[in-house]
Amino acid sequence: MEFWFQQCRPWQWFRRCDSFDDLVRERFGEAVEPALAEELDHWSCEPSSGLTLVLLLDRFTCQIGRGQLHAFAGDPQALQLSLEAIERGWITAESQRPRRQFWLMPQLHSEDISVVSAVIPLLEQHVDEATANVARRHLIQLQRFGRYPHRNAALGRASSPEEVLFVQQLQR
Repeated sequence: MEFWFQQCRPWQWFRRCDSFDDLVRERFGEAVEPALAEELDHWSCEPSSGLTLVLLLDRFTCQIGRGQLHAFAGDPQALQLSLEAIERGWITAESQRPRRQFWLMPQLHSEDISVVSAVIPLLEQHVDEATANVARRHLIQLQRFGRYPHRNAALGRASSPEEVLFVQQLQR
């Protein structure tokens, strides 16, 4: 938590940067595997350690495994934790907007249209309009393709010609 919210700057959270990915891999790579193996599930009993687990499963897997299947390995667990945090009132009780944002990120990353649709009002309420707009753009992709086309290569999915064109336009 200290690394992500105090030592890092917000621009580092969302921009692709190989040196930052390397730093996350160096510092936290060994912690991600036990999280994925559900050996750290006891962390989900408290808000602070639960959010730490979400970061390991959602953000750090992405940083460490960028462009590979491993980048998405923690998504189901992180999504479950995010949904439980809502039920437990942890997101509402969290006073810091960036922490609320990362509690909700696994829902934004879901390829389930109903999950992404449901998180938009939560992002408006607990985070900001800009992040809700990102979720709206994600929802449009899901409505159009049924998935996030930019993940296809990493997940071993074949892309349709329309998806290839879409990803090319994203990269411009």
